[in-house]
Amino acid sequence: MPYDMTLSGADATAARIAASRSARKVPIPHLHQFLLPGFLSAKQCAGLIERIDTCVRPSTITDDTGDPEFRTSETGDLDHNDPLVAEVDAMLSALTGIAARFGEPLQGQRYEPGQEFKAHTDYFEPTGIDYEAHTSVSGQRTWTAMAYLNTVEAGGATRFPHLDKIHRPEQGKLLVWCNLDINGNPNPWTLHHAMKVRKGRKYVITKWYREREWPWD
Repeated sequence: MPYDMTLSGADATAARIAASRSARKVPIPHLHQFLLPGFLSAKQCAGLIERIDTCVRPSTITDDTGDPEFRTSETGDLDHNDPLVAEVDAMLSALTGIAARFGEPLQGQRYEPGQEFKAHTDYFEPTGIDYEAHTSVSGQRTWTAMAYLNTVEAGGATRFPHLDKIHRPEQGKLLVWCNLDINGNPNPWTLHHAMKVRKGRKYVITKWYREREWPWD
């Protein structure tokens, strides 16, 4: 069953980003994906890293894979009332054309050497055990916006195995992609792997947009 991207305006996001001077469309088939080098400033990245360090906890996954090493990173939910977090949220909304209320709270992730998140998709699998619990209010995830907050010394790249594409972490770089195909169905070509950090730490922030509004307080 196709998902509805028109409620949030996510159906027009690809054209909107493509019109941005700073955006580069990744030349791959099967999905909309864009790179924006230097989207965040060094000052913004440093501030976000400070905030992530104060709130991280072990990362979790939606559906148990039976592999305890499937996701070994740490995760932190960022306070949407924080001026810096609100500023970045507004920048992402301006870029995508999707109002912040259609997105989940901005989330930070931290990876130590040896940590990774094995190949996964961001959309909720319709056959997943917890699918209804995750989608009954706000619906499916439509777009992912992920920014690298630091240039990792070694490792930590984001690999899209079906597309033979690797994105290396560089401070301030934003990677954006649509989790649904042109018909509004979950797009398996979005499968991606946060590869192991070999040296240093890796910090990213992620914003997931939904079909319907998020239940903000």
